[in-house]
Amino acid sequence: MRSARPSSNDIELLLENARLRDALEPFFDESVDRIDVTSMPTNIENEFLASMLAWEQAPVLPISRWFEPELTLPHPDSLDEIALHETLWDTIHQLYARRIILEFTDHLSDRELYCVVYRDILPSEEKKVAQPRNFLHWHCIDATEDEQIWLTYYATARERKEWAVESGEILPRPSTPPYVRKMPCRPL
Repeated sequence: MRSARPSSNDIELLLENARLRDALEPFFDESVDRIDVTSMPTNIENEFLASMLAWEQAPVLPISRWFEPELTLPHPDSLDEIALHETLWDTIHQLYARRIILEFTDHLSDRELYCVVYRDILPSEEKKVAQPRNFLHWHCIDATEDEQIWLTYYATARERKEWAVESGEILPRPSTPPYVRKMPCRPL
């Protein structure tokens, strides 16, 4: 009968696990206890711990400073519609290259979306997490402040029904957004 001896890969995973746990020790709080890592294989636990460590160590920077050189855009009023459209799409692709995904944009014209990027997204201070599977999803709508837009263009049938039951109000008619775009999205 053969004994179950750990492989060199198993030993490497356990050593990495110990290193990650040591590095995370100063950051542990009660929220970590809510996650049952004992049910995870060690390699998955290590991925999870590495993502936690990356989050804890990530610098908080304005999104514009996630780029080298810093991403600056011309003032919206200085661009005609063609230049604005080209600059907007160039910026969308630059943001995606830094794993920033813009969502719920189809109710906004190009100029309105450009203004959101210029005014709200680029100056926003966010954690720059350097993990290849981490993406920052920027919702270009606030579902609580812009309920009618959310319900009209983005809410699923189930979300609409739940909203109607909870609010007791009449639902707006669902509609196709006026500016449908094929935006870059997170790979599956």
